[in-house]
Amino acid sequence: MPGFQPRPLHPERSARDLYGAEIRRLREAAGMSLTRLAEVLQFSKAHLSRIETAESPPPPGLSEKLDAAFGTGGTFLRLYPLARLEQYPDRYRRFMDLATQAMVREGYSETVHGLLQTRAFAEVILRAGAPFASEDEIEHKVAARLKQQERLHGPNPPRYWFILDEASLRRIVGNPRLMRDQMQQLLQAGTLRHVTLQVLPFSAGAHSELGGSLTLLTLPGGSTVAYEEGSRNGLLIEKSDIVAKRRAYYDLLRAQALSPRESQAMISKALEAFDHAAQPLAEE
Repeated sequence: MPGFQPRPLHPERSARDLYGAEIRRLREAAGMSLTRLAEVLQFSKAHLSRIETAESPPPPGLSEKLDAAFGTGGTFLRLYPLARLEQYPDRYRRFMDLATQAMVREGYSETVHGLLQTRAFAEVILRAGAPFASEDEIEHKVAARLKQQERLHGPNPPRYWFILDEASLRRIVGNPRLMRDQMQQLLQAGTLRHVTLQVLPFSAGAHSELGGSLTLLTLPGGSTVAYEEGSRNGLLIEKSDIVAKRRAYYDLLRAQALSPRESQAMISKALEAFDHAAQPLAEE
């Protein structure tokens, strides 16, 4: 059997990739294994491995330790601000870049859409999706998600259209009190003039997006791209004929969903149920 081959690094891609590549270069030049470097730094080996391969951004405090360990005179400390700014792995960056340009953003999701999540809801969801991540990694993910919401609530926002599966109103994430707060946030979002919110009820039955999510971004100039995401990966679609098919799928979901008014009523009923269930928690 061939020996273990470390994952190739691509320092030319981004500051985060360069940061990780420098760790590996200096580590190997010093004849150190990843395990030994983690011991020297008093840092999680698993987390350090993800930083070296640019899967995770460097956390505060690590750069100083790396400069001390390798005697690099502040190289990592200078790279850190740039690497930290790159909040998303390489495969998501183009989608996120396009999302910041979109004039209209439409989406379907089986859970509460990330742009509509409370901090507490986002933390539980992200922790469930990465059960072995460190506290710093989770905090970074939460901060990145909340930052995406700034455009939704900022000046001159794009047009948003959200279709949420009824499961997002039924599955308890965290506890009833957390869900009550999340339902309140959904109701508030539904009152924004640039937001349309619909619920796809269970009665709609099977549909094209079961098990995943779909986002359509209408860009300046009128072109549209689609983004499909599962629990562990995502796919950006830019070919116009394939995007047109995804548009047709989304339009069908929109027709099957409850009206915005009916959707607000369903969310209100969910809020009432969670509020009732949360009362014993408040008395404890």
